[in-house]
Amino acid sequence: MPVFLSRLAILYFIEKYPTGEISQDHKANDRTTDMNHKQKHTLAAIQQDPPSGNVHWRDVESLLHALNAEIIASHGSRLTLMLNGVEGTLCKPHHGSAVSKQDLRHLRDYLRSAGI
Repeated sequence: MPVFLSRLAILYFIEKYPTGEISQDHKANDRTTDMNHKQKHTLAAIQQDPPSGNVHWRDVESLLHALNAEIIASHGSRLTLMLNGVEGTLCKPHHGSAVSKQDLRHLRDYLRSAGI
């Protein structure tokens, strides 16, 4: 299944790696190397604009665990996330297992601010 990257992600890659080659140092420091295929696909779906309406909560939770995010239960269905020293909040879906588009936008902004 093809993965579609946003123009911003492509421009970032071209700016960071103008020759197209990634050194071993960058690969070792990249947190996405420890993720499986499904987690990488979930990350791509979160970074997609407009956000997909077909991202399930269990996939988001698996992605956050793969990124070594600290997940702390708050009030009700609200969760507090800590990733790379950046704190954020996220709500579990109330009905069904799909994460809302608005929550995906918040999660995308949070992951960007955390350097992912």
